[in-house]
Amino acid sequence: MRVLIVEDELRMAALLRRGLVEEGYAVDVVGNGTDAVWLATEVAYDAVVLDLMLPGIDGFEVCRRLRAAGRWAPVLMLTARGVVSDRVQGLDAGADDYVAKPFSFAELSARLRALIRRGAPVRPIVLRVGDLSLDPAARRARRGTTELDLSPREFAILELFMRHPGEVLTRTRILEHVWDFAYDGMSNVVDQYIAYLRRKIDRPFGMDQLETVRGAGYRLRAPAG
Repeated sequence: MRVLIVEDELRMAALLRRGLVEEGYAVDVVGNGTDAVWLATEVAYDAVVLDLMLPGIDGFEVCRRLRAAGRWAPVLMLTARGVVSDRVQGLDAGADDYVAKPFSFAELSARLRALIRRGAPVRPIVLRVGDLSLDPAARRARRGTTELDLSPREFAILELFMRHPGEVLTRTRILEHVWDFAYDGMSNVVDQYIAYLRRKIDRPFGMDQLETVRGAGYRLRAPAG
């Protein structure tokens, strides 16, 4: 099994490399995001251990570029931050799991084994519901041929709906997917963002595809047939 470690702290990189080599992995190490993108697109890795805070382009952008290039090796993201939204952003960028620093090597190793066992499943390049299309890797969405200018949270909400077309999504489910658990479940922030999203994906096109299901939540209607 071949693993790429992307870590700019030399001591941490050396510790990770030594530990993984002792467990039988072939290990390459790079210390910045640019080299990580280049190497991971040239070599077929079984997994990537990716630090969030890197010189140049950060871990979020590294992950996005790898997914945009069609590289789907499992990514285990390392972060020194305790902010849930950073973890959500990492997962939305295409990471498969995360470990917060400081961590035990035993935990990291176990998570890495689990990701490698799971492998790199074939993932949809573009999600489509009617004439709405969304490319998670490139972070682009369109209605027909018109590109939609969405904020990161609007994009995340639309992606959630497009992964569950025709399904009623509760406010709580949307809140937990896009925000963190510190938000009050009674907050109207979801309703506000649904309104923002409608103004961009529906109203300019004379559509009403994102609908309210009274007393239940919201649904992105799938086309009949």
